[in-house]
Amino acid sequence: MDDVHIREMPDAASGHAEAGTLVYRQSAWTRLTHWIWAVSLFFMLLSGLQIFNAHPTLYIGDQSGFGFDNEILAMRAENTPEGPVGYTRVFGRRFDTSGVLGLSWVDDTPVGRGFPAWATIPSYQDLATGRVVHFFFAWILVVTLVVWLAASFANGHLRRDLAPRLEDLRRLPGDIASHVRLRFHRTREYNTLQKLAYGGVLFILLPLMILTGLAMSPTMNAAIPFLADALGGRQTARTSHFAAMLLLVGFFIIHMLMILAAGPINELRSIVTGWYRTDPPANGETNSGRSA
Repeated sequence: MDDVHIREMPDAASGHAEAGTLVYRQSAWTRLTHWIWAVSLFFMLLSGLQIFNAHPTLYIGDQSGFGFDNEILAMRAENTPEGPVGYTRVFGRRFDTSGVLGLSWVDDTPVGRGFPAWATIPSYQDLATGRVVHFFFAWILVVTLVVWLAASFANGHLRRDLAPRLEDLRRLPGDIASHVRLRFHRTREYNTLQKLAYGGVLFILLPLMILTGLAMSPTMNAAIPFLADALGGRQTARTSHFAAMLLLVGFFIIHMLMILAAGPINELRSIVTGWYRTDPPANGETNSGRSA
């Protein structure tokens, strides 16, 4: 974030005469990288599901096949006396998922595929195109992430805005309680849950996605032969890649719900223009939310 700038504006949303405060919360670089990551992850998700559909089964270990009993998830379709049925098998337990997973319809025709056509890029089965799209946006994400990390370390953004402090951890129970009750304290600083969530995505999930993706690449297997073994084998790396994707989707859903609950106009303005409306400071506090 840049050094704080403040604008005083009437709080039209609340209808009170007391002035609300706009602070410059997100720098241009933060906003740019946010949208690059959002677009990249969108195309990586849908193209990744296209790649998954080429073999919609996950395993643990280094190898897979009939001689191994290491399947943990599978999406399949089969013909029954009542007609075609799609199912998902998780740790050996089977669930009927006809119409969504395992079997879906294309122009009123049942098609056996892991994820439905509307959830993949391209919509038809095309592994080669899916890989091209996936790797293109994956490298955009990697380069942007590396540059962002270097810049954020150099300008102090990591230490100043994202690293949880001891006082943040002390406030964690209160932050959780406030979020459960949908009571949000709008300050220039990220709250503890935001710091932990963003830190988890930037320093755990995205690096895990990158490493497991590299571990599945034959080219990288030749260049870094120990990487797949360090991650538990190629099949474990693929399963971890899929699990990290599910966690990122979960983060996105919660992120969007929190934006809607906290005030979508204010949150969207912050990530588009950088300006964010904070709550009027309580007695003895500054606009950052800390005691003066």
